[in-house]
Amino acid sequence: MKTVLLKLDDSTFCETENILTRIKKPRNRYINEAVSFYNKIQKRQLIEKQLKEESLLVKDESIRVLNEFESVDYDN
Repeated sequence: MKTVLLKLDDSTFCETENILTRIKKPRNRYINEAVSFYNKIQKRQLIEKQLKEESLLVKDESIRVLNEFESVDYDN
């Protein structure tokens, strides 16, 4: 396990302490869970950004292929 020095805004610290008192969870465990949760959100946002960028790269080719399929006469 790594040790990290963490500086919090006073309001964030007070709010956290109030919550910790009510849920009876150690501060260290609470912060670990919060960072882990935030990491998951950030990973999802990075994947979403990557998918959007890659989608834009193939957009024109996808439209071209779709137009080719639409022009095929399947009745013959």
